[in-house]
Amino acid sequence: MIDRYSLPRMRSIWSEENKFRKWLDVEIAVCEAHEHYGIIPKGVTDKIRSGAAFTVERIEEIERETHHDLIAFVKAVTENLGDEGRYVHYGVTSYDIEDTAMAIRMRESADLL
Repeated sequence: MIDRYSLPRMRSIWSEENKFRKWLDVEIAVCEAHEHYGIIPKGVTDKIRSGAAFTVERIEEIERETHHDLIAFVKAVTENLGDEGRYVHYGVTSYDIEDTAMAIRMRESADLL
């Protein structure tokens, strides 16, 4: 996104921070579904939702080691979650998360237009 050709709200939608925020939203939605169907224990999603945190800087730091953006994201998000962290990204692929989050951001962009 070239800043001078974009509105602030559009830049916000396509920012790294928002990309990772949408990834987290999708990961939490997956946990909700897994919890609903008994795949993961009850109560885990609420603990993940309340404890999951990240910074873009920390994700970038981890990515320099892993050379994989989504693995870096998961590691950053789960660093302080304890045992519940093992259920983040459970049973999904990177593209399950990335493509879904991309669709959400595309919809947000279209709504803005």
